[in-house]
Amino acid sequence: MDEARFELTLGPNLFNWAPEQWRDFYFRIADEAPVATVYLGETICSKRAPLFDEHYEAVAGRLRAAGKTVVHSTLGETASQVDRRLVSDVCQRVSDLVEANDSSAAWHLRGRPHCIGPLMNVYNEETLRFLAAKGARNICLPAELPFASVGVLCTAATAEGVTIEVQVFGRQSLALSARCYHARAHGRTKDTCRFVCENDADGLPLTTLDGKPFLVINGIQTLSYEYVNLAQEIPALTAAGVRRFRLSPHGCDMVLVASSFRDLLDGKIAPSEALARLDTLQLGAPFSNGFLHGQPGYRWTVDQKLS
Repeated sequence: MDEARFELTLGPNLFNWAPEQWRDFYFRIADEAPVATVYLGETICSKRAPLFDEHYEAVAGRLRAAGKTVVHSTLGETASQVDRRLVSDVCQRVSDLVEANDSSAAWHLRGRPHCIGPLMNVYNEETLRFLAAKGARNICLPAELPFASVGVLCTAATAEGVTIEVQVFGRQSLALSARCYHARAHGRTKDTCRFVCENDADGLPLTTLDGKPFLVINGIQTLSYEYVNLAQEIPALTAAGVRRFRLSPHGCDMVLVASSFRDLLDGKIAPSEALARLDTLQLGAPFSNGFLHGQPGYRWTVDQKLS
């Protein structure tokens, strides 16, 4: 592998952390994590965005000073005037790259270099070509795509001068809703939530009727209960043409996560050693890689070749 071509990125934080915790997390990422690009911004709930305003510029500045590229992420769903104003403000105010997570942001960014986030559902070559013609330069694929589709999209992206990014660690986004599940679970409405989601730093686990953990809710978002971990699939993904590998932030030791994947991409360790390191995180939930193998997303497959 030509390791220099492979970039490790940190996606936007999906959860409602205390502002000081949010700030300190990114300060540590700036100082210690071997990631090249960091996505900042609220992607789930516009009500949360003002909570971090006090620290946003300091965090962005610290990351840039550490040599990292900052990309500003937008909301994944615009359902109100407040949502639309937030998306418009991010797209028009910042001079850095912006990641569009819904079509309203893509409309604001047309004709200007930008990124496409995994909530945009790029499933086929025609969608990729359309977005590239509008200015998209990097596309992070949806979590549910199987390996064969990833390969096809990598080929199309190369022809368009677009890089392909794949999430390789963290809970996977499965759906967004107009309703806030978190508020509803506590007998509140979306407008009277009182930020109850702050009680669940990595999301609120759901269980089936027989008590088995099933999914995780995060405001209006549904996530996988399992943490995707594609360490053993890295060689196949790089061979297919993936050039950027995304980690999704969680409350675990993300520096250890980033270091493990960076060493793997650099050829310093084998996938088996990366898996052994990540097993020490004690996440309280299993790993999964089912989607990439064309299976139900919650499944975990060991050493099965991708094709």
